[in-house]
Amino acid sequence: MKLLKDILYGVSLEEVIGHTHMAISSLHMDSRRVQRDGLFVALSGTQVDGHEYIPMAIEKGVIAIICEVLPKELTEGVNYLVVKDAAEALGVAASNFYDRPSEQIKVIGITGTNGKTTVATTLYELFQSQKVASGLLSTVRNLVERKELEATHTTPDAITIQRLLREMADKGCKYAFMEVSSHGLHQKRVAGIQFAGAVFTNISHDHLDYHKTFKEYIQAKKLLFDGLSSDAFALVNTDDKNGRVMVQNTKAKAFSYALKSEADYKVRILENQFTGLLLKINDLEFWSRMVGPFNAYNLAAVYGVANLLGADPLQTMTVMSTLGAVEGRFQTVESGKGQVIGLVDYAHTPDALENVLSTIGQIRTRNEKLITVVGCGGDRDKTKRPEMARIATEMSDQVILTSDNPRTEDPGTILKEMEEGVEAQNTRKCLSILDRREAIRTAVRMASEGDIILVAGKGHEKYQDVNGVKHPFDDVEILKDELNLIHP
Repeated sequence: MKLLKDILYGVSLEEVIGHTHMAISSLHMDSRRVQRDGLFVALSGTQVDGHEYIPMAIEKGVIAIICEVLPKELTEGVNYLVVKDAAEALGVAASNFYDRPSEQIKVIGITGTNGKTTVATTLYELFQSQKVASGLLSTVRNLVERKELEATHTTPDAITIQRLLREMADKGCKYAFMEVSSHGLHQKRVAGIQFAGAVFTNISHDHLDYHKTFKEYIQAKKLLFDGLSSDAFALVNTDDKNGRVMVQNTKAKAFSYALKSEADYKVRILENQFTGLLLKINDLEFWSRMVGPFNAYNLAAVYGVANLLGADPLQTMTVMSTLGAVEGRFQTVESGKGQVIGLVDYAHTPDALENVLSTIGQIRTRNEKLITVVGCGGDRDKTKRPEMARIATEMSDQVILTSDNPRTEDPGTILKEMEEGVEAQNTRKCLSILDRREAIRTAVRMASEGDIILVAGKGHEKYQDVNGVKHPFDDVEILKDELNLIHP
């Protein structure tokens, strides 16, 4: 139980009807889960307006409501707190409810189109491997030390975030490494978090179904850096021109990493193979089991954050050399005798797909075929569909377009929209197979000794979302099974 006035510390109130000196049992944004003597925050969401559920919350016994617009009829005994921005208020209130955990643990936020999961997860593994208790909030996993909790969104809701940070702080975690999505920033899910540092990886074509314009997408990412304090650090990839945009007007100390230009953390690729990378960051060389230029950037970001957090450079690189690829990120799947190399990657944007195919192109001998299986998700930015197909067919020897997570859309329509991006000279090497399992099976059957198969788009996901139902589906396991069946 906490006093309402303490929960509201730092919340900008426009009007108070009632008082704030009562004990609150719980905090909620979902009227279906409210508890007696709780506080309900009515959010104006993109699909549902929480103000419509205030009567339901009151029926279930809440005694305080945070809202942007007062209900027409007020209930006696219920305290109403009017704010301009309920999402912002929820983040601050959640932080207070859980005793401001980000003041007790250093939270590092990682944002960008690609690389967030790899950077956050590798940082977590780096410090955990050195017996420094840490937490992870990511697309793939939420971890409090080694205790795993289900991850359903890249950036969870504000209450969940603060609860997890509280658990991390209570378990003695020194750091929390957190992916921060543009949606999470725009929807103020990270309000109330005091970030000790932030990383910008890159930005490219994605989420325009939500942000509408690329400028809005950039501005959403920039919110993370705009909110940093003068005690925090901002580490940005300056090979991406938007890296410098991110740190415009930030109060934080700004640092850079880059592969192509001068930077505080300059990385050079000395060797690039399917087995890993030999890198030089500043004056130190090390071998990594990760592959490709995009991972050179990710590793430079990891090294930079570790350095800024005071870790020993040599020890950092020693541990980094032992860490493998993050699940579903350029993950290698070999056939029984290694006759065919299978790769699974989460690449679901044109830029990410191009990066993965470019990396394969730099390593391969050209004496083998590169077969790419790729689809596009439903209910997402439609403009990237033809671009994904164009890139795949330009950079591969054979392409199979297939279903990804169609969600509520017709998968056949999605495939047709992808096919529009295939240029005339590449149509002969492009097939469309709606069933994703059959598409992977066909790719394996087409492969000969030495060939490379890339299955892109879903990566770590263990399901396929069709009309709101998540059916079990694991690209890694299916590719492994087919390879061992056809190329034992």
